[in-house]
Amino acid sequence: MVRLKDIAKITAGQAAPKEFTNTGLPFIRAGHLEDLLSGLDIDSLPKVSEKVARTKRLKRIPKGTILFAKSGMSATKNRVYITGADAYFVSHLAGILPNTQFSTSYLSRFLSWYNPSKLILDSAYPSIRLEDINNLKIPLPPLDQQKQIASILDTADAYRQKTKALIDKYDALTQSLFLDMFGDSWLNPNNFPLKMLRDLVNDGKIITYGIVQAGEHIDNGIPYIRTGDIKDGKIITKGLKRTSNEIAQAYKRSKCSAGDIIMSIRATVGTIAFLPNSLHGANLTQGTARISTDKNKANPIYLFHCIKSEGIQLKINRQTKGATFREITLTRLRTIKVPIPPLVLQNQFAERIKAIEAQKALAQKELNKADELFNSLLQQAFKGELV
Repeated sequence: MVRLKDIAKITAGQAAPKEFTNTGLPFIRAGHLEDLLSGLDIDSLPKVSEKVARTKRLKRIPKGTILFAKSGMSATKNRVYITGADAYFVSHLAGILPNTQFSTSYLSRFLSWYNPSKLILDSAYPSIRLEDINNLKIPLPPLDQQKQIASILDTADAYRQKTKALIDKYDALTQSLFLDMFGDSWLNPNNFPLKMLRDLVNDGKIITYGIVQAGEHIDNGIPYIRTGDIKDGKIITKGLKRTSNEIAQAYKRSKCSAGDIIMSIRATVGTIAFLPNSLHGANLTQGTARISTDKNKANPIYLFHCIKSEGIQLKINRQTKGATFREITLTRLRTIKVPIPPLVLQNQFAERIKAIEAQKALAQKELNKADELFNSLLQQAFKGELV
């Protein structure tokens, strides 16, 4: 084991300048890491001219520098990125440049496995001291083994990223299909009738939010859905909070059925998901709303993708109030107007979406396997069991 400071140069960035241009070197902020790790070209970031860099005395880091966030909420995300070009970087990031006799990829993989957030001393004020980064102990096998380990992990990760890209293509295909069949939902070029959301739900199931005070968690209680439980068009069932039968019964008006559309109406306003069969009978919080589609008026799959479309999301955003605490009221949500094509056309769209989703589900299974393999290799690598 060696200390990181003995094998690498460690530094922090600087405050972002106000002057950006289309030429010069990219300036990397903490918020850029997620997009960069998802494949964003570093050259597309805002740039700083050489003149401004000299005036502000910005530190230039070379291609191959390892970055991760060391302060702010980004420090809890454990995103580790290797720069694809020379750049400048913000003070919230730590930069690590290994000595030439050590593998950058190996060190990056170690940091991803270790999780730099372990170095945060106070979760209420996330921050990692450079001193603690310097003293981080690293297992360091001979260089040829480092390269071998990195190569195995890079290959496994490449397959994982390729599968993720396939899923992204299916998502793009879904959006393209909606536009091809119905046009822009904001412009409504086909002049489909516009209906308020409140007029598209089942009788006796108005658009509503749920439980105001759910009380303490009950292990075998009734699950309820919070805004943070909705992610990537799905409800994350792991970690769902549960309330007592008595409290759920007091809010029976917001009881949900499988196939209902659940929408976030606070914070991440507009994010939606279908309620899966496994959560039939679940409830909501004040931050989520139920849209129970009347199938005689709209196909639920069509309505889901219509609400998700850019045009309707823009309408929702315009009706959302608050800067630090974003919220759309039920009154405003119920009166959002959406284009309603003939049901036969909606049903055709839904059948095509089902076919795409079936292929996407197969790709998701492959991704799950790829994730399991990668994580297994990662664990083996830094326990000395891989090579």
